[in-house]
Amino acid sequence: MENPVKVFKFGGASVKDVESIKHLENILSSFREDSIVMVISAIGKTTNALEEVVHAHAQQTGNAIEKLEAIKQYHYQIAEALCGVDEELFASINDTFVEIDWVLEEDPEENFDYMYDQIVSVGELLSTRIVAAFLKKMDFPIEWMDARDIIRTDNIYREGWVQWDETVNKARKVMLPILESGKWIVSQGFIGSTSENFTTTLGREGSDYTAAIFAYCIGAESVTIWKDVPGVLNADPRYFENALLLNQISYREAIELAFYGASVIHPKTLQPLQ
Repeated sequence: MENPVKVFKFGGASVKDVESIKHLENILSSFREDSIVMVISAIGKTTNALEEVVHAHAQQTGNAIEKLEAIKQYHYQIAEALCGVDEELFASINDTFVEIDWVLEEDPEENFDYMYDQIVSVGELLSTRIVAAFLKKMDFPIEWMDARDIIRTDNIYREGWVQWDETVNKARKVMLPILESGKWIVSQGFIGSTSENFTTTLGREGSDYTAAIFAYCIGAESVTIWKDVPGVLNADPRYFENALLLNQISYREAIELAFYGASVIHPKTLQPLQ
C-alpha cells in the first residue's frame, strides 16, 4: 500500500435513506487517492425493526413474518432507487434475508440472546450490500467483506468478547491483500462470529468498536467516525447552545468523558486505538 489506511465509520443516521447514502459519494470523493476501510451500520432504524421481529418470534405473536416483510420491502426500495433493478444486488439482498427466514421457520430458540444475534445482525449485512453496490456504480474501487470472517469472539451472545490473536491474524491475512491491490473495503460494524461460525454481536456502540478493531489489527493511520457535528464538543449541542469544539483531546480525557456519560464514543472503542 502506497498510503496509510484510513478507517471510516458511518452510522445508521449516515445511511438512513437514499439521499444520505448518495451523500457518501460527496464525502468519499475527497479521498480517492487514499486507502480506505469503511465500517457501516444498519440503515436508519433497521436494528430497532429487526428487534421487533425477534420479540414477535420469541413471543409467537404471529406477525414476525409480516414485520420482516416490511423491512424487506424498505431495503429493496432503497436498493432500486440507488442502483436500479440490479439483479445481482437483489439476489444478494434476498440471500441475506434467508438467514432470518431460516430462524423464523423453526421454533423460538431457548437462548434468546443467540436468536437475537442471528436476526439483528442481518441489518449490517444488508446495508453494506447496498452501499457497496452503489459506490461501485459511482466508480469507487469497492470490495465487500463479511466482518464475521475477521472478528472472532467467544460464545457470549449480544456482548461478544474479541479473541484478539485470531482476529489480528485473520485481518492481516484477508484485509491487507485487498488494500494492497488498490481496493477499498466495505464491511459491517457490530458483528463477529464464534469458532463454530455462529454470528455474535459486540454490544453497545458495536460499530464504532469494529472500526477500532480493524484499525488496530492492520495498523491504520486513523479512525474517523462520521457524524452530523463538526467534531467532539464539550457539551451536547441539542441542550447547550454554546457548546465548543475540542480541536484535540487525549485518549485518557476521551475515556473519562465517556465513562461519565458522554455518548460521543464508548470506552471500549478507544482502548484498541490507544
